[in-house]
Amino acid sequence: MKQQTKEFASWILYHDDDFIVVNKPPFVPSLHERGKFTHISLLELAREFNPEATLCHRLDRETSGAVVIALNVEAYRHMSIQFEDRKVEKIYHAVVEGQIQFDDHLVNLALQTDIPGRVRIDRSGKPSATFFKTLEIFRHFTLMECQPVTGRMHQIRVHLESQNTHILGDELYGGKNFLLSQLKRKHKGEDSPLIKRFALHARMISFRKMNNEIAGIEAPYPKDMEVLLKVLRKYDAVAD
Repeated sequence: MKQQTKEFASWILYHDDDFIVVNKPPFVPSLHERGKFTHISLLELAREFNPEATLCHRLDRETSGAVVIALNVEAYRHMSIQFEDRKVEKIYHAVVEGQIQFDDHLVNLALQTDIPGRVRIDRSGKPSATFFKTLEIFRHFTLMECQPVTGRMHQIRVHLESQNTHILGDELYGGKNFLLSQLKRKHKGEDSPLIKRFALHARMISFRKMNNEIAGIEAPYPKDMEVLLKVLRKYDAVAD
């Protein structure tokens, strides 16, 4: 367990007496998963680090990036109020299929749980809003900034699907797995997907600390997102 605690410590981006912000790697579940358990959960690791740790929000298992963890009851309550009042700013980066040009494009569509683990657009569902902005365009893909106003399950993924695009590798909502050979001509050697998960990363989170000062924390890309963008810039760049 000492090795796992050391691993968790390496993920920490910010730490004070009340909060930790970590850069969650992909494939680490926020909470313990039954059946498909492959890695000790983020919560379990956090409680090895500090027994009073509580997750203030969650990320999907495949989603990487910034997660805020409260270290005491008062801090958890403080953060919960900010989430309820929509005072927490979250920015995600996603690689989506196609050339998509959005400039602070708002998708305001209610979401409803369809079956366990899947969400659909439904006017009778919970109000849900996301802003999208194009960051970089490739020949077959776009690097997109996604800023959710609300925090519904799978919100970014479903709102992108509603705009006739999909996150690369997000097979649950219509995305595809693209192989390196589909971009790189005369590819030699072992072929592999551009990324082995859906390409979504919680890039930044901003909230008020217990003293009311604003903390803005940016989470660097994990290695798989770094490699993905490097490959796209090399083999999928738009011609001048």
